[in-house]
Amino acid sequence: MAEPKVKYDRQLRIWGEKGQAALEKASICLLNCGPTGSETLKNLVLGGVGSITIVDGSKVEVGDLGNNFMVDESSVGQSKAECVCAFLQELNDAVKAKFIEEHPEELIETNPSFFSQFTLVIATQLVEDSMVKLDRICREANIILIFARSYGLMGLVRISVKEHAVIESKPDHFLDDLRLNDPWPELRRFAETVDLNTTDAVGHKHTPYIIILVKMAEEWANTHGGKLPSTREEKKQFKDLIKSKMIMVDEENYKEAMEASFKVFSPQGIGPNLQKIINDSSSEVDSNSSDFWVMVAALKEFIASEGGGETPLEGSIPDMTSSTELYVNLQKTYQAKAEADFLVMEQRVKNLLKKINRDPASISKANIKSFCRNARKLAVCRYRLVEDEFNSPVQPELQKYLTDEDYGTAAGLYILLRAADRFAANYNKFPGQFDGEMDEDISRLKSTAVGLLNDLGCNGSAISEDLINEMCRYGASELHVVAAFVGGVASQEVIKLITRQFIPMSGTFIFNGIDHKSQLLLL
Repeated sequence: MAEPKVKYDRQLRIWGEKGQAALEKASICLLNCGPTGSETLKNLVLGGVGSITIVDGSKVEVGDLGNNFMVDESSVGQSKAECVCAFLQELNDAVKAKFIEEHPEELIETNPSFFSQFTLVIATQLVEDSMVKLDRICREANIILIFARSYGLMGLVRISVKEHAVIESKPDHFLDDLRLNDPWPELRRFAETVDLNTTDAVGHKHTPYIIILVKMAEEWANTHGGKLPSTREEKKQFKDLIKSKMIMVDEENYKEAMEASFKVFSPQGIGPNLQKIINDSSSEVDSNSSDFWVMVAALKEFIASEGGGETPLEGSIPDMTSSTELYVNLQKTYQAKAEADFLVMEQRVKNLLKKINRDPASISKANIKSFCRNARKLAVCRYRLVEDEFNSPVQPELQKYLTDEDYGTAAGLYILLRAADRFAANYNKFPGQFDGEMDEDISRLKSTAVGLLNDLGCNGSAISEDLINEMCRYGASELHVVAAFVGGVASQEVIKLITRQFIPMSGTFIFNGIDHKSQLLLL
């Protein structure tokens, strides 16, 4: 067997050993192993999740051979859960795989406590009634739930969990934490040891841009009543001031300083997202608070006192043109400040834990350190119960989506999928499922959709005839190409949720295979 580190080499570069360890500890339950479920689970088995349990009560039929690569002719008539389980086990022998030959709907009705043993449940191809019941069960047991569904050329993915806090949100673009707009005393003192007016040409072109900007900002503030550039004109003048210090045309470090000059003008203090988190009522901690909120409470105190309105320093600096000696010393200056901030935070966390009668050492140094490093990028996601969204979606939003040129199709498909479930509850079949009843099904689906819109307070909103015809044409079929895409999206969200890295999507994700569009509806 391949050494795990080698086996998962490429993905470790994305979510690191900590993320991989979380995956290997996770136990995942899949409900229904048609193509959508099988494709979702295939990605997770290849990624190395700890264990999987497949729940499906159906037998493999000839029709399954056309849309699911994980069953073949020899499987016809056998348990679908068993066949898919055996196939997935072959993909990765490090994963513990088992199956239960039972219909998920029956399990939801008769054995709700079954689900509490899992880290996360992936529910595929469930109709609305079962979604609502399962969501309540998982919410009470505090189990992460993700719904995935393929229906003809459309797909839906929806996460449901009371609260999901992310420390390592890993945004694509984020401003380096350099504090050029408000240098701390040691950084100022370090900048003072460097002379920008040196006649040594080599030294001049190897002064790191951080030092250039700290000194230039100070020089500017001294002649502008202690204020940094704020208007467009002032920012241009500031760049010109940097340019005037160049003694040769090819000084890369000065070009870098001019390009990075906006970092001097960036607003001081914390951003609106973080402000919202520290103002959240959960930051008033008690003995039931999660580690995350205890650290947020410590952060709130830190910002108000030692931080002087700022978060703990991250402590890393980007690459830049510089002499090795200056770069290393600059790095040390940043690391020392980050370490000092971390020690203050660590003490505050310990004091808070003591105050709420918890073991002061119960939050590890490594976790506090990671929290400090990512303090500016924290994220908290909360999801409505599916039942709440279904019964009372944010009505103005829904109305807006339905009439919006860009979102109209996604919203229409969302309503029609729900109407198809109502239709199935009334007529014991999905619209267009049987030949010869198409015209009747189209008018029935239309009146079901109109009834649903009225119930949701959107009377007057119309759904295009073409979309209604299309929905009936689908006949509730599960196409492999759509299932593979929906499974890819769902498994990516599962990985975000389990590793607690990157920000999972909010709202209800709709894939519209007609126009090849993916959109989120925030209802």
